[in-house]
Amino acid sequence: MADRNKPQTSARGKRPAPAPKQTEIALVLQGGGALGAYQAGVYEALVGTQYCPHWVAGVSIGAINASIIAGNPQERRVARLREFWERVSSHLVLPAPENNHSRVLFNMASAAMAASFGIPGFYRPRQSHELFGWSLTPKANSIYDTRPLRETLEELIDFDLINERKVRLSLGAVEVETGNSVYFDNHHQTIGPEHVIASGALPPAFAPVEIDGKHYWDGGIVSNTPLQYVLDHRSTAPALVLQVDLFSARGDLPADLPATLVRHKDILYSSRTRFNTDAIRQKANIQKAVGELLDALPAELADHPAAKKLKAFHNPREINIVHLIYRPPAHHLDSKDYEFSRASVEERWADGRRDVQLCIDHPDWLRRTENSDAVVTYDLTNPNLSHTVIGVESHED
Repeated sequence: MADRNKPQTSARGKRPAPAPKQTEIALVLQGGGALGAYQAGVYEALVGTQYCPHWVAGVSIGAINASIIAGNPQERRVARLREFWERVSSHLVLPAPENNHSRVLFNMASAAMAASFGIPGFYRPRQSHELFGWSLTPKANSIYDTRPLRETLEELIDFDLINERKVRLSLGAVEVETGNSVYFDNHHQTIGPEHVIASGALPPAFAPVEIDGKHYWDGGIVSNTPLQYVLDHRSTAPALVLQVDLFSARGDLPADLPATLVRHKDILYSSRTRFNTDAIRQKANIQKAVGELLDALPAELADHPAAKKLKAFHNPREINIVHLIYRPPAHHLDSKDYEFSRASVEERWADGRRDVQLCIDHPDWLRRTENSDAVVTYDLTNPNLSHTVIGVESHED
């Protein structure tokens, strides 16, 4: 993979505002298959800055990237991420054509290879006798076998290091029998390869993973982002959440069937993010209003039982959410999440680096005002490079 090392200084000579002291920094990684190379680029650009996360939470491909980050010492994380993404893109390493029409055909061929032959170090197609139960063999409950992924994870990740809890790791999954969202968290349990694979076990492609007698599927079935979990389980410190979304909620009206399929997938996998962000905004702003009301109460009402109940609900902690939203080029199709060509992987990685650099360069980085809501979000990949309060009409989610 080409060297993408770039200086972390602003091209415009502006310095970012420092992160607030004692801020808990969390990196939240959405599911999105092959698009996850964007997340790797995001992390590479964060290394060496004051925004390197203390906590990494992921779903599906985000769980794999998160586990590689938490399961390696800081000086080896980027190299391990590169190793993973080079391995899974090794089927098609030819340069991509520059012509847009030819690039569409190139991407179609790459996705077809992934569907037909699997992805090295990730998954392989099951044999016919596994799928149809010939020769008295039990039928498989998935199209692909993820044993190659387990071997890759055991090679690239130090699970003993993960369980030392130097970096907090949270992986989202869904319990198959109950349909409930579940998080595997190294602050609450011992994490192994099976937890990572469970987080990315999207049916019908991948089989559910059994852990302690229960079966789990991909966490994206319920919510494709771990944002809510991170905010519900954060510490008492102010929170800075770097949320990497691989599907954009906004997009153009599709003009043809391929564009319709792309738009459908984007809406499908970004909709839960919009719901979560709206709920977080409402809850945090109500909590802030409760605090302001309690401060304004006269002394004779401060000890009222209702006031004491409201005080328990009050949460004055600030939350800053930075949205890094991947917006792929026009030659990406609805198969973009399983299009693993080396050319596309490198493009997405470079885009992740670029978008984080925009954040670092942004002159209004993390500057709040007295009138700021309890939750403020920054969509710094927006062409206008302006920060907005959650709920404002112009916001992405």
